[in-house]
Amino acid sequence: MSEQQPQDFQISEERLTQAQKYIEEEEGVTRRLTGVMQQVITWAAIAMSLFHLYAAVASITTQILRGLHVMMVLFLSFLVFPPTPRQQGRINWYDVVLALVSASTIIYMLYDFEEFIYRAVIPETLDLVFGVALMLLVLEATRRSTGWIMPLVVSLFLVYAFVGPWLPAPWTHRGYDLERVVGHMYMTLEGIFGVPIDVSSTFIILFTIYGAVLEYSGAGKFFIDFSFAAMGRKPTAAGRTITLASFLLGGPSGSGVATTVTLGSVAWPMLAKAGYDKESAGGLLSAGGIGAILSPPVLGAAAFLIAEILKISYLDVIRMACIPTILYYWSILLMVEYDAKRFGATLVETLEGESLGALTRRYWYHFSSLLGIVVLMVVGFTPIWAVFWATVLAFGASYLRKDTALTFPKAKKALESGSIGVLSVACTCASAGIIVGVVTLTGLGLKFSSIIISYAQGNLFLTALFTGVLMWVIGLAVPVTASYIIGAVIAAPALIMLKVPEAAAHMFIFYYAVLSEVSPPTALSPFAAAALTGGDPFKTMMMAWKYTLPAFIVPFMFVLHPDGVGLLLEGDWLNMIWTFFTAMLGVWALAAGASGWFLRKSSPWQSGLLLAGGLCLVYASTVFDLIGIGLMVLVGLTQKYLPTRGAA
Repeated sequence: MSEQQPQDFQISEERLTQAQKYIEEEEGVTRRLTGVMQQVITWAAIAMSLFHLYAAVASITTQILRGLHVMMVLFLSFLVFPPTPRQQGRINWYDVVLALVSASTIIYMLYDFEEFIYRAVIPETLDLVFGVALMLLVLEATRRSTGWIMPLVVSLFLVYAFVGPWLPAPWTHRGYDLERVVGHMYMTLEGIFGVPIDVSSTFIILFTIYGAVLEYSGAGKFFIDFSFAAMGRKPTAAGRTITLASFLLGGPSGSGVATTVTLGSVAWPMLAKAGYDKESAGGLLSAGGIGAILSPPVLGAAAFLIAEILKISYLDVIRMACIPTILYYWSILLMVEYDAKRFGATLVETLEGESLGALTRRYWYHFSSLLGIVVLMVVGFTPIWAVFWATVLAFGASYLRKDTALTFPKAKKALESGSIGVLSVACTCASAGIIVGVVTLTGLGLKFSSIIISYAQGNLFLTALFTGVLMWVIGLAVPVTASYIIGAVIAAPALIMLKVPEAAAHMFIFYYAVLSEVSPPTALSPFAAAALTGGDPFKTMMMAWKYTLPAFIVPFMFVLHPDGVGLLLEGDWLNMIWTFFTAMLGVWALAAGASGWFLRKSSPWQSGLLLAGGLCLVYASTVFDLIGIGLMVLVGLTQKYLPTRGAA
């Protein structure tokens, strides 16, 4: 790692502003208002949070809950997100009109709801007017919150629904008129109000409110300070601190870019003093940040969709995510260790102030709600009830100390932030619902899966490889949640048709949707980290890819071989233990090969053997496991006993 000058350690306001732009690119550019309109937005957002907290413990009809959720999301979106970034300081008259029209489309739907749903096959003129208006409003709100790509993708799917008869085989279908499309998208639970919005209106918003309560009670700062104090006085402490802090901080936030920026603004000076160059530090920060979306107990929004689509409990999703998460952070920790040896990282003080024991005694209660979520689900509570009571627990526990108490001003900010934070994800879910509606209406999912399998000639490895590449390409254009939904409806069936268990197929799609966040040529988390450190964005992205490279291999482990589902804690216990053990060795070998360091600096042929051994170990087969172990032992022996020849 190159030597840094002291002035490079500081993060200027300009760098922080640039990093914040990447958060806005992921979550939408929001208006900065004062006065009456800001108060309107604040209280509307608070009302939305309180309504959804009430809905968590009350009994509200599914269609009504989803409809009201979409109404609140669109109403706030047109007030919060400007049509262009240059209009952040004001609300235009047409923004208010769009917000009111959004509300009217839902009010019309709910006014005579019983009659409304029975007209889905033969909608009336007003149904068509309000239905078309709602679809256009959803696309515009999504454009404002996430950019042009997602609305364009949705528009292409809608065009596909209309032009089916004129397409060549195998893409052809009977084609649908406006009445059928509007009826399907607006008047049933198959389109806009389908599974994605169901998940947004129940799981996602409640976890967003919970994360906001943690943030405003000071839990985020505690998690960072705790990580700094826990890592000890070693040259690797700086890198280890980033890894632990990203896990603790990222879980409740569920946002890779936000975690990267929050942690990086505190930790970059420490990494620089430890000897990390700008690109290596940025790569580590973004790799840790993206792990937030993979990590229990919260994971990202797509994890809630997995539970809903597979009709399993969210606790099952957490269980399936445990070992892959361990493997992900294990690979980062190994990279940190090898970097410290390869570049000669130096010791820095990771915390100025309280010791770990004193810090834990003062703020231990911030862990209580995280533990409470898991405990409540284990004893039988639904995830909705679990996160509701975890939010109540976090709120109550904040009063154990005066400096963390959620007084009225802070509670007000937390409730406002909880709703504002869900808007971009909810708009994406509404748009994704249109995509899912087109897929179910036209049968595109099975057609696409058949095409993938035919190109792969029925080979499972090639099918998985094509699916991974497809998810990578989709992820370059749309957010993680939308990427997973698209993959789940058009790519997962291909894996399932080749006898891959449903859970494994969907977890494969989920992991590649998340990992697209650090994949070239565009990756918001590394770009945000580079903005903080002042490093080269492309080099930072490649370093992030290096840190996460073993994670790209892990999803193949539970897809290519029946025993691989042991990594999802499925099947026989002995197989789970053995698969986990060999996976740990495999990730170790891959990390060592990618870093060019094992017992000491590796020569190119030794790195090649380590990579080959790692690939063998991640394939769940006893023969390949033994070959992989043998290659690791061979490299270890040559490095130990042939120091001169083995040196690079």
